[in-house]
Amino acid sequence: MNRIGVIGAGHLGKIHIKCILESDKLELVGFFDNDQKNAEKVEKTFGIRKFNSAEELIEECEIVDIVTPTLSHFNSASRALKKFRHVFIEKPLTTTLDEARGLINLAKEAGVKVQVGHVERFNPAFLATLPYIKKPMFIEAHRLGQFNPRGTDVPVILDLMIHDIDIILSIVKSPVKRIHASGVPVVSETPDIANARIEFNNGCVANLTASRISMKNMRKTRFFQRDSYIAVDFLNKESEIIRMNDAGENPDPFAMILDLGNGKSPKEIKVEKPDIQPINAIKTELETFYESIINDTEPLVTIEDGYNSLDLAYRIMEKIDR
Repeated sequence: MNRIGVIGAGHLGKIHIKCILESDKLELVGFFDNDQKNAEKVEKTFGIRKFNSAEELIEECEIVDIVTPTLSHFNSASRALKKFRHVFIEKPLTTTLDEARGLINLAKEAGVKVQVGHVERFNPAFLATLPYIKKPMFIEAHRLGQFNPRGTDVPVILDLMIHDIDIILSIVKSPVKRIHASGVPVVSETPDIANARIEFNNGCVANLTASRISMKNMRKTRFFQRDSYIAVDFLNKESEIIRMNDAGENPDPFAMILDLGNGKSPKEIKVEKPDIQPINAIKTELETFYESIINDTEPLVTIEDGYNSLDLAYRIMEKIDR
């Protein structure tokens, strides 16, 4: 059970197609794209089968990979789920929460797997730091991008910030207590730059900034917790762990020693660079989804995860609207 078909062959869809072709676990049966000119170009470029309709493609495969604009996610996914196909669907899950709940119900009725494409969960820099992230109490994320008309069909919260929302919800296992948010539309009809402060019941605070009108690209998140600070650069795939321990009688000669005064024991500050594996995050997320199907295990990013991220994103947008 590895026959997969791709619906949507735009910029990201082509990347998915390339990753599937490179995978030894997945068999690409073909793709469908409603832009005939683009579809003919993709068919020629990759030497793969172009289907004439999404329905025809769904009939021929066991896994459907949906990489269409967000507005058509529900329509494409619901058709696949009604045919009992496993579905990988790009983020955000859907345009509305009602649509998301509808897909959750369809997936349960069909008894199939659904994974949402929150690709940063598979970023090698983030994966390398996971063993070190224990109980962060302050998180700061900046996701800035240069303007690109692609993606402006939704607010920047759904386009960019939702990546960081998903990462934070995967780390902080506590209900949201309070949200403060602001945002400004600059070049589109919806916010192009936004900031959200999310307070959780366990005391953790997350401060998120997202912009698609910046002069440079940045995707950095910092986690602050007791005796350590973890920095993840999602864009350059780099991470850094700064930990503070008691210096003891024989401190590391290469470590920084911090004298706290008042008779307190000095602290030893160590900077570590975790080993980062050179993996392709999109290829990895698709292959792990396949493995969850074969092994009948829960996908690493479930449809419920996608719903929870979308729900928090809408709560942030409601604060901005007010």
